Amino acid sequence: MATKAASVSLNNQAGLSKRRGRFRRALSAYHALYIMLIPGLLFFAVFKYFPMAGSVIAFKDYNIFKGFWDSSWVGWHWFEMFFQAPNIRRVLWNTVVLSSYQILFAFPAPIILALMLNELRLMHMKRIVQTILYLPHFLSWSIIFGLAVMMLSPGTGMVNGWIQAAGGEPVAFLQKAAYFRTLIVGTGIWKEMGWSAIIFIAALAGINPSLYEAAKMDGAGRWALMRHISIPGMLPAIVILLLLKIGNILDLGFEHIWVFLNPLTLSVGDVLDTYIYREGVTQFKYSLATSVGLFKSVIGLALILTANKISNRISGEGLF
Repeated sequence: MATKAASVSLNNQAGLSKRRGRFRRALSAYHALYIMLIPGLLFFAVFKYFPMAGSVIAFKDYNIFKGFWDSSWVGWHWFEMFFQAPNIRRVLWNTVVLSSYQILFAFPAPIILALMLNELRLMHMKRIVQTILYLPHFLSWSIIFGLAVMMLSPGTGMVNGWIQAAGGEPVAFLQKAAYFRTLIVGTGIWKEMGWSAIIFIAALAGINPSLYEAAKMDGAGRWALMRHISIPGMLPAIVILLLLKIGNILDLGFEHIWVFLNPLTLSVGDVLDTYIYREGVTQFKYSLATSVGLFKSVIGLALILTANKISNRISGEGLF
């Protein structure tokens, strides 16, 4: 027995030594790439992983003067307060509905745009269109809201000017709950569609041109090329981004919602992000805000794991 145990130990040490040797050789051969990796790892360590220690606030009655560790432990108190809040069902419903709208309407928009740009044959025209469509991404949501006011204001808005010219009555689009979700999804598409299309354009650029040439020789038209070559070539990128979108279904973007939100649209526009700001940050209930954020993270993790498993079974594509 002792001889067998010693043999196993020697084999393990030999295997470990081989793995270390392979690691040293890889490190020596690709040292430049590993050095380039350091800033990215530091970014995730400093801004993503180290702050996770602050999640302990969700289980404490946090006091800024006592700090994370010396504040009193209250367990699940803040989670119970969150789930027992009077309007929490409305907030959760608004969040899920708006996220579903964004997945249904906003997610396909950059895919369609990338396919359309891929069909342009004049390269200078393609670059001009791409540049124009990228520009809104660099505007703040405050500017976007200002443009929306200029377009939709009942008194001076361009759209209401057209309505009045046609003999209709002006409509307060920004103050009516019925239009709020449409405005949020529409402005989101206009602002981010061009920028989000970059990934899909890159996926299209990676398709082997010989596939298109062979299909054309077989008599395939543009629709056939798009259906049988372009879309399948984009599928891995589409699946990955869709899975990430599903994982972030409870994250709508605070700034986007907040600038458009007002008391008249609160019934359909109050989401988890605005709830955290209103009930947690402005009321100095940092533990409540952290507990809601932790709840969002756990739900997002569960959704992305489930969606990834389903995607792997159905299409063979997934994050991991």
